[in-house]
Amino acid sequence: MNVNKKKLLEKILRFMARVVLEKYHPIIIGITGSVGKSSTKEAVALIVSRAYFVRKAEGNYNNEIGIPLTIIGAKSGGASIFAWGKIICKWLWMVIFPIRYPEVLVLEMGIDRPLDMEYLLSFVSVKIGVVTQISSSHIAFFGSLGNIAKEKGKLLASLPPDGFAILNSDNKNVIRMQEKTRAKTLTYGFGLDAMLRADNLLFHRDVKRVEGFSFKLNYEGKTIPVRLPKIIARHHISGALAGVAVGVALKMNLVEIAEALENFEPLPGRLRILPGKNGMTLLDDTYNASPVSTRAALETLGEFMAPRKVVILGDMLELGSDAVEEHAMLATDVVASGAQIVVTVGKHMRSLYEALLSSGFPSRQAHWFPYPSSILENLSGIIRSEDLILIKGSRGMRMEKITEALLIDPSARVTLLCCQSEEWRRRPFIGPSEWENV
Repeated sequence: MNVNKKKLLEKILRFMARVVLEKYHPIIIGITGSVGKSSTKEAVALIVSRAYFVRKAEGNYNNEIGIPLTIIGAKSGGASIFAWGKIICKWLWMVIFPIRYPEVLVLEMGIDRPLDMEYLLSFVSVKIGVVTQISSSHIAFFGSLGNIAKEKGKLLASLPPDGFAILNSDNKNVIRMQEKTRAKTLTYGFGLDAMLRADNLLFHRDVKRVEGFSFKLNYEGKTIPVRLPKIIARHHISGALAGVAVGVALKMNLVEIAEALENFEPLPGRLRILPGKNGMTLLDDTYNASPVSTRAALETLGEFMAPRKVVILGDMLELGSDAVEEHAMLATDVVASGAQIVVTVGKHMRSLYEALLSSGFPSRQAHWFPYPSSILENLSGIIRSEDLILIKGSRGMRMEKITEALLIDPSARVTLLCCQSEEWRRRPFIGPSEWENV
């Protein structure tokens, strides 16, 4: 779709979304942040659906086109004029004739460039705003963390006095944004300054017998036990806590909230344990990558006991002039994870490979390949049975193809892995455009 057609489509969808919202007046929960938006969205929707009729954004419907489609309750028409016509007919019907519309919309607000949030707020009035993290994702388009915080902070500035700002107190860049809002504030995290706090975390470290996390939830002097049997990553607990805070803002019962969280699980491609060939265990974190999320994944790998740990890392994209330094700085985290074998892929990841060798990491245990396909051609000589393998990289690196090749049952890819639509799988891997300047 060319730029002019895309802009026209965005304007039409914005108008349609405005009309729907003015007719039905749902409570809108908007979630933004550099990382953790999707897992937080899942936790929020899971909890709030215990008390309300909820619709959440599906897949990557988090932008100028996806958010209006979520509001309308439709999937993209793609290149089909007929499909877009059906969407317009559906919209006309729900505008003319009253339907049972969701009481609550849970929207993921992806902000990749300056003015993105401003555009979304031009037709969406958020009642409860959640900020998960402010870090260097997409910094290539913003220039600085301050500019990222400024753009995402527009969400908090838009909240009404009777609304709620839900803030991650473990991220100093987020907590500084508190002054931007007139709304009431709830903070969540692991530190003592969090209003909603997770204490006494317990985690079973045997990768062959995963039982997830359990912890004590503290709020206003009350302590509630919480079990997350399907969660293996500490940062997903942060998403669960954000969900708890939204539930509290909506006056839900803490016990009911804790019960809902027992069914909380990560989306495909977001640190899920999958069975691999020959007794291997895969930590699939291939949906995307930033310095913060990659460190979190390596920390999770470090929590497990396994005969041997292997890391397969693809480029972290959209880091601009910081790319070389950010990749090289991961060397310390890789070593701390206990990884005995490190496989890197992509032009930027060569910086990590060289940093590892410079730090004394054994050269026979470190590998660099230019493309994911070149890894697949050589992987059988690198990994072995019973390995615990972390696989991660930015969306443009297509690292899920490596996970697919290692699955014990590759035919299960559709339900287990991210980005499995036929349209996505047909795209050839030609390398991210930013490689042209590397």
